[in-house]
Amino acid sequence: MQAIEISEPGGPEVLRLVERPEPQPGPDELLIAVTASGVNRPDVLQRSGAYPPPPGASDLPGLEVAGSIVGGDANALRAAGLALGDRVCALTHGGGYAERCVASIGQCLPVPSGLSDIEAASLPETFFTVWINVFDRAQLQPGETLLVQGGSSGIGVAAIQIAKALGASVIVTVGDDEKAAACVKLGADHAINYKTQDFIAEVKRLTDGRGVNVILDMVAGPYVARELKCLADDGRLSIIALQGGTKGEIDAGAVLRRRLTITGSTLRPRTSAYKASVAAALRKHVWPLLEAGRIKPTVFKTFPAAQAAEAHALMESSRHIGKIVLTW
Repeated sequence: MQAIEISEPGGPEVLRLVERPEPQPGPDELLIAVTASGVNRPDVLQRSGAYPPPPGASDLPGLEVAGSIVGGDANALRAAGLALGDRVCALTHGGGYAERCVASIGQCLPVPSGLSDIEAASLPETFFTVWINVFDRAQLQPGETLLVQGGSSGIGVAAIQIAKALGASVIVTVGDDEKAAACVKLGADHAINYKTQDFIAEVKRLTDGRGVNVILDMVAGPYVARELKCLADDGRLSIIALQGGTKGEIDAGAVLRRRLTITGSTLRPRTSAYKASVAAALRKHVWPLLEAGRIKPTVFKTFPAAQAAEAHALMESSRHIGKIVLTW
């Protein structure tokens, strides 16, 4: 099979198209003939040497794919209601940048009716991440307000749509007015250009001084102290990335007085059983919204897999609005 490997840690140019043996599915696993692979920030980190794959995972990048089932554990497939030839999308442990990819059966979901494989490949990594951090850990409720830092990212556009569809209000921060307009078009109630506006002051103004209930943060570092000022009493801050660094000072007294919660998580190291539980929650609560057209995948650009280096360069430029997908 053809695959994209990381020849050595470095920039986008270290990604190379190579021939690899097909992976073999084990117990409770299936083999997917991949037609599309989602591109995500963890892939960029892995390529640069900052996010090594966990033990037992493929050394190939790629955490989400879509395609058709071409093999696997027959009994487990039957128990899951799946069959050879079914179109699925999957969250993988790695190896998604390839024509064949093994995935845990519990981490697979049917391609929602009406969606292409390209659209489906843009879903798993971002939707799992948003569900875990916004709805599981931070417990966003209908009627509450969510602030998304980086609203035009793949994570951001998913968070906007899921939160709105489930009854929350959404404020986002973005780096330019074009991205602000795109986020509002996707359903955000308000978009703040953090380069021209003070997002703390704007959040206070937009919430009549109350603050937001939940913040989804991809920056961390010095942003954390500023974000605590944006939270309402009993607010929850959920950290999913560290683009601003790992360290920052906070007012611990405010955390105590205002009953604030700071949490965070990474998805890749979690167990297959946990990820299967998230897949089940998405299928119950979010997949019907996709099939009804109330949530729509936002694919910014596709690249042939051989042009993975160009896809990574676009990802690192942050010029995109939504997801980037490789096609096979």
